[in-house]
Amino acid sequence: MSAISLAGAGTLLYKEVLRFWKVGFQTVAAPVITAMLYLLIFGHVLEGRVTVFGSVGYTSFLIPGLVMMSVLQNAFANSSSSLIQSKITGNLVLLLVTPLSHWAWFVAYVGASAVRGLTVGAGVLFVTLWFAPLHAAEPWWIVAFAFSGAAIMGALGLVAGLWAEKFDQIAAFQNFVIVPMTFLSGVFYSVGSLPPAWQVASHLNPFFYIVDGFRRGFFGVSDVSPWLSLAVVLTSLAVVCALCLHLLRTGYKIRS
Repeated sequence: MSAISLAGAGTLLYKEVLRFWKVGFQTVAAPVITAMLYLLIFGHVLEGRVTVFGSVGYTSFLIPGLVMMSVLQNAFANSSSSLIQSKITGNLVLLLVTPLSHWAWFVAYVGASAVRGLTVGAGVLFVTLWFAPLHAAEPWWIVAFAFSGAAIMGALGLVAGLWAEKFDQIAAFQNFVIVPMTFLSGVFYSVGSLPPAWQVASHLNPFFYIVDGFRRGFFGVSDVSPWLSLAVVLTSLAVVCALCLHLLRTGYKIRS
């Protein structure tokens, strides 16, 4: 990127972070409270009845899943809602007349989405740690999967925002694609406890590898090898980012 485009990307990134932070109770606090309610309900019902990975208590097992679910869902929501809102209100034209490159758009929107997703995830982790002991056995996996998962969903949200023409389409994409894929990624259960057919189905879900690799960082054990998870996640990240950059470069549904 040129110096002008780089400076513009920084300004747009700041604007996008400020946009969600000004309504922090809705964009940050509310998802944290929702995750805590999940933990209270599922943890109370299943703690002592389910053990995972040999000796890990269910509540401890659940916390990393809820953290990553919050990261994924909020990273997607940030870029998708921001872009569709700009398209509908008409202020997107203010960005189109600037000399920002498609790379600058990508860095700003995906970067702000990652900031929101990771902020919510950190909030969920901080609140839920009061309910069960948790230790970082292999912290490098926590960092790797947290950042790559947030980047994937930020880019995917940008793709959805470019494709959608109204809020209903964004809501449908989130409710019928993102939410089911996150809920069926092993957030609330170990995929290893499923029947063989459902294990195969779960392994086709890329979100499973994000959650499983992230959980590996806390317990040192996982359903599949963390290197396999990392390979799947990085491949998914490359594909989604390439699609996103292509749509931005061609001006898909924003320049016509």
